[in-house]
Amino acid sequence: MQQKPTPPPKLTATAVKYVSIDEDRAGQRIDNFLMTHLKGAPKSLIYRIVRKGEVRVNKGRIKPDYKLKDGDIVRVPPVKLPEPNAPAAVSKGLEKQLRDAILYESPGLLIINKPHGLAVHGGSGINLGLIESLRQLYPNERSLELVHRLDRDTSGCIMVAKKRSTLRAIHAQLRDGGIDKVYQALVIGGWPKSCQKVDAPLMKNVIQSGERMVRVEQEGKRSITRYKVLQNLGQFTLIEAKPITGRTHQIRVHCQHMGHPIVGDPKYGVDQVNQEQRQLGLNRLFLHAAQLRLIDPSTEKKIDVKAPLDMRLQQAIKRLN
Repeated sequence: MQQKPTPPPKLTATAVKYVSIDEDRAGQRIDNFLMTHLKGAPKSLIYRIVRKGEVRVNKGRIKPDYKLKDGDIVRVPPVKLPEPNAPAAVSKGLEKQLRDAILYESPGLLIINKPHGLAVHGGSGINLGLIESLRQLYPNERSLELVHRLDRDTSGCIMVAKKRSTLRAIHAQLRDGGIDKVYQALVIGGWPKSCQKVDAPLMKNVIQSGERMVRVEQEGKRSITRYKVLQNLGQFTLIEAKPITGRTHQIRVHCQHMGHPIVGDPKYGVDQVNQEQRQLGLNRLFLHAAQLRLIDPSTEKKIDVKAPLDMRLQQAIKRLN
């Protein structure tokens, strides 16, 4: 029996819109603005309508790299867009978990103690991540954006900007080294107290399965992490890690490079140790973003935000003690 062809996605026509740019959107490139404004539009369509002059700013043609200014009037032409797949609704349980996890809130910034196992955004089979969930919980905040990312298996402090001006200002602080990120990790073996800094270049690799791995390689990007011993726990050490650079999997790979992989790490850890700890109740990566120190651009005040370890990590330390 011949299979019926998959029907093409339904398209919805938009109307011409005139959008007034406020101070918060000033500085954004027109192509990025259109990506946000025309949800689901492919990049090829965005660049085509700009190139043809269908998008106008203050009645004039512009290039895709034009940076918007406060007071600009943008003409967004009618286009046909696929009907978006509505994300799953946030469950009552997740809503309560996220509201209880708010560590800090101001007019421009949210800091959440992200639960282990929650991806920061949807994609790759994940329909609902942290940012999609927060957008449902904060429907009146039209500019909620992740400031940075945490791995799905990592818990702790993560920043979410409510305004583009806050996002830009915190990114500037990150570039200038003005933000202290402090992590806690449980590693295998006795971390030497003399080892207070790891300076080893990292390079991303994609292995045959398509999985992304990071390795220490001389051709990689310079990567620096500062370390401090917090507690010796027999065959393990509880350490503090401060990434000076912000590379993918940096703390995890630097720990592995020093011969002290993080407990529960499925990519860079020791399978036998991970299995033993799972049997004892620790079935997750022991890496936690414990503290953030920065200036909140929306209040211009210094803040020092701490995220407590979740119960599973606390119990692991108690057991090892």
